[in-house]
Amino acid sequence: MIDPDGYRPNVGIVLLNGRGQLFWARRINKDGWQFPQGGMRSDETPREAMFRELAEETGLLPQHVEVIGETRGWLRYRLPSRFIRRHQQPTCIGQKQVWFLLRLTGTEDSLRLDATEQPEFDIWRWVDFWYPASHVVNFKRDVYQRALRQFEPLVQTLLRQTLETSAQAVESGRR
Repeated sequence: MIDPDGYRPNVGIVLLNGRGQLFWARRINKDGWQFPQGGMRSDETPREAMFRELAEETGLLPQHVEVIGETRGWLRYRLPSRFIRRHQQPTCIGQKQVWFLLRLTGTEDSLRLDATEQPEFDIWRWVDFWYPASHVVNFKRDVYQRALRQFEPLVQTLLRQTLETSAQAVESGRR
């Protein structure tokens, strides 16, 4: 499915742990690391596509995560010319993405990169919040920076609430 401007509708997933770190995975048989992402089907909403991609690429189900937010509108990136398949019609020149910020509520044991017969990733790790913006492939960097800028206030609020809850628990334990 490609829109009239040549962009493929897609969803991206930023998965957050309780320490404010982000899920970062290496594409199978490649050196590239990225967030989970994938194309939307014509009959899917962005949220439906996000949950399908989440399950396919990480093994996580809706009960393992909490949706914290999503980007406003589509974020677009153009593919470098070497990746554009000009012999295919319609020609895809890039992707337009809705990004979702999810918080892992389940355990890390729920993460399974082999949830499908053709996994997207072979290894993963937790990284600092801004790490992906400077380590993803160049043509995706602007979209990553824009998505993370939109999500940063939400993450800061979540972490502040977590610290306050922890401090209250410690304080009530002293009484």
